[in-house]
Order: sequence, then C-alpha cells, then structure tokens
Amino acid sequence: MTATSSTFDIVEYYTGLINDDPSISPPVAAVGSLVRLIELQHATTMLEFMMITRSACDKLKSATHQSISLSAGCDVFLKQMSRLSHTQSVEECRAALIRAGTEFVQNAGRCRSSVAEFGSPFVQDEQTILVHSYSRVVMGLLERAVKQNKRFQVYVTESRPDQSGLRAANELIAMGVPCEVILDAAVGYVMEKVDMVLVGAEGVVESGGLINKIGTYQLAIIAQAAKKPFYALAESFKFVRLYPLSQYDLPTYRSDVLAFKEKSKVDWPNELVRSNPTLDYTPPGFITLLFTDLGVLTPSGVSDELIKFFLD
Repeated sequence: MTATSSTFDIVEYYTGLINDDPSISPPVAAVGSLVRLIELQHATTMLEFMMITRSACDKLKSATHQSISLSAGCDVFLKQMSRLSHTQSVEECRAALIRAGTEFVQNAGRCRSSVAEFGSPFVQDEQTILVHSYSRVVMGLLERAVKQNKRFQVYVTESRPDQSGLRAANELIAMGVPCEVILDAAVGYVMEKVDMVLVGAEGVVESGGLINKIGTYQLAIIAQAAKKPFYALAESFKFVRLYPLSQYDLPTYRSDVLAFKEKSKVDWPNELVRSNPTLDYTPPGFITLLFTDLGVLTPSGVSDELIKFFLD
C-alpha cells in the first residue's frame, strides 16, 4: 500500500460519516469511505488496486458489530470495480469508480424517497399501523403519507435493548401523528387493532427473507397468525448475497449468545445486552410484500433483482 493510502484509516472515516450525519445508512457510508480511499491511494497495477480495495472492505466488515447492510454496500462497490477492471486501465478504473461511488452516495436519498413513493398508496385514512424499532425508510414513508394529508395512528415497539422505538415515536409526534409506544412483549396484545405492520431492514437476502432488528421475526409470526399484512421496506442496495436457513446461519451469529453458563451473582441488565442477539432472520413466507426503490416486490422478486445485478 502506498504511503498516502497507508495513513488513511477507513474505519475512522466511516465512523465519522455515521456520527456526523444521522440520516446516512451504513452501506452509503461504506461506499463513501471506499471512494475516499481510492481518491488517496495510487496503485500502479490493477492487481494492487483491487487488493487495496478488497482489504479495506474486509477491514470495514470486521470492525463493525452489525455488518449486514455495510457488507451489502461493500459488495456493490466491489462488483462495480470488477466490471470496470476488465476493460479499463488503473487510472480509468479509479476515475470511473470515484464517479460511480459519488453518484451512489448522492442518489441514496432518492432511493429512500422512491421506497416511500411506492409504499405510500398502501397507507390509507383511519388505519392503525404497527412499526418496529427505528427505520429511516419507514419514517420516510410515514412522513410522505402525512404530507398527503392521510390520517392514521401508529403503535411503535419500544425495541429493546437500545429502545430505538422511542426515537421513532418522538419523530412521529413531531409530525403530528397519534402515536403510542408499546412493550415488545405487547405485540400480540395490540395486533387485533392493527391494519398493517411496517418494518425496515438491515438486509434482504436472496430468498426474499429479511434480516432486521431483533424481534422482527416474532412480530411477523404474530402478524401472519392474525392475518395482518406484513410489509418490509428496503433500498435495493441492502439486497445481500446470503441464503440463511435459520437464525444460526447469520454472519452475526455467535455461539455464546443465549448459551447456558455457570453463574453466581449476575448483573442482569448488562448480561441481557451482552448475551442476547441484536438481529434476527424472518423467512420470506412471513412477508406479504417488499417496498423498494425498484418497485413493490414479492419476496421471490428479490432473487431476480440480485441475479440481474451480479450476473450482468
């Protein structure tokens, strides 16, 4: 690695982007960080150029606890690099990647707006909606519905352990939307009153299944049992090349999670955070539809879109 690029800490730069802009999502911040990396590095061969970029992606993935959506951003960038490397010189490839990556970052907000555009017709007057945790794309859809003068009310799960549902509730109140925060354990209690469930996504896998904040799977199970539509919202850059068959196939799985251990005196609040999973997997059979920037998709449609992108 060259002297210039060796002084660049991509993890520190990525963390700075996330901290400076609360609206930026991990895959967008990852692409922005990779663009900055290749602006600074001066590889003289295509092999060196690709090795530096792949190494940076690996460093980003290993440094983040929840790397699903970040990995999706890295994979998009690497796929674009692979396409360009076959037909262009190192300098041409660098310039083209910088242009493509910068355009990707600039257009990320439009993707979120497109999701809201495709999903907003499903929100109708006098509906009661249940949302889980905090999702930028879900909040964007609800904000669009408010601007369309639709009247609805929202239940928000508290979403332990970080209580991220409280952030969603505060934003909804600021929009003037009637809102109530419920305990995660109260989902079954309120489901009878609900017209639809909306959730975001850390990643959408090849089967059309969903990786998202812990509690999403049980929410989907209860929604299906109550015959309530369960809609997932995600930008297409969160489509990931994974095919989990169970909760234990996720890249974030650790064998010590919820494992029985010898305990004496236990600090249970800290133990709960340390020993519980943060994400779960919802199989495609529980998902009614996905609202994406590519349109409204069935779960099987995700596989078609991934094939188009990665085999193109």
